Amino acid sequence: MPDVTHAREPRLLALDQLLSRRSAGTLQEPAPEGADLDLILDAGLRAPDHGRLKPWRFVIIRGDARLAYAEKLAEAATVRDPANAATLAERYRAWVRRTPMLIAVGAIMKPGNIPEIEQLLAAGAAAMNMLNALHMLGYGGMWVTGPNVYDANVNRLLGFEAPSRLVGHLAVGTPAPSTAPVPARPDRAAHVAEWTPG
Repeated sequence: MPDVTHAREPRLLALDQLLSRRSAGTLQEPAPEGADLDLILDAGLRAPDHGRLKPWRFVIIRGDARLAYAEKLAEAATVRDPANAATLAERYRAWVRRTPMLIAVGAIMKPGNIPEIEQLLAAGAAAMNMLNALHMLGYGGMWVTGPNVYDANVNRLLGFEAPSRLVGHLAVGTPAPSTAPVPARPDRAAHVAEWTPG
């Protein structure tokens, strides 16, 4: 009889890694590149995809391009909220400067029988696959939304013309050492119910 426990061990180790994933708010160099980055992007391309539309698109922002992108976010904030422009512009500049890499994730919406929400969910699933892959390769990431993601000017800058749109930025790098306590896992009982006919 085969040793089932031994055969499952690598899968359980992978699941342990998955269960230890959390968002990394403070990131440092290095960001993934080369074969590691290819694996992360390939994980995104394995997301569920009703109708095989492949709606997801990933825009990598790294190196000196980050500084130019930071200025574009500052400009967008100035247009959106002139009264708070200076504060918001500096906040976005600082965020992009301290983030080793950004991956903007969006959905190219395709008309037809597949509802829009399902195409957006496919792009969201791709983002989550990439966050999991980052973690499993020893990197860290955080999915960031907010006003820039919903700004038509920022969307156009990255190639997303309505009805296509961004679903978020993935801030990517290596988690910085932290003494903060690890957040407790959510209580399963608070989030799971079993349906019964009645």
